[in-house]
Amino acid sequence: MFLLFGTNARDTVLTIVHFVCGYCSKAVAQRVIKNTNRFTLFFIPLFPVSTSYVNVCTNCGGVTKITKDQADNALQWAATHAQ
Repeated sequence: MFLLFGTNARDTVLTIVHFVCGYCSKAVAQRVIKNTNRFTLFFIPLFPVSTSYVNVCTNCGGVTKITKDQADNALQWAATHAQ
């Protein structure tokens, strides 16, 4: 009997916020991304193993790790500043 298992990574863009990048020092759009690794059995994702959040600059591609609270604050800020 063969047992196929592993992990599957998925990126989800939560929101886009505008502020100054820490790498290129330009005021441009920043993507807030949620990275989720899920345990898979026979290629069926079952449950999340780990979750992390990153901020990606659209100008230079600089990646900054952020906390869940910072990601939630970015979602709230984007909701109140929607045009």
